[in-house]
Amino acid sequence: MNKLDKESLRQGVYDIVRYIPRGRATSYGAVAKAAGYPNLSRMVGKIMAGCSEKNIPAHRVVNSQGVLSGKDAFGSAGEMQKLLEAEGVVVKNDRIINWKTIFWNPLKEIKME
Repeated sequence: MNKLDKESLRQGVYDIVRYIPRGRATSYGAVAKAAGYPNLSRMVGKIMAGCSEKNIPAHRVVNSQGVLSGKDAFGSAGEMQKLLEAEGVVVKNDRIINWKTIFWNPLKEIKME
């Protein structure tokens, strides 16, 4: 993947993640698929870990099982969980409770016009 592709992926990931509604979450893989790079879920994780833009709700992106696998990128212990819980998402043992209900599928939810 060349530099232009990485920037394109990063921007696509940011655009998708901005759509995730409060109180919902999605997976790295779902974002990668929606961005057109279905095999790059780990790259999505790296992009989210390095996200410093305040208008990107990176805390709403977790692994495919609803586990807060990227929590270390949020600095203080428990920060990712606090952000999710402030939106009404229940987290226990670093895992989102009712993951199937909370899961937001960008391919089904984003309406392209």
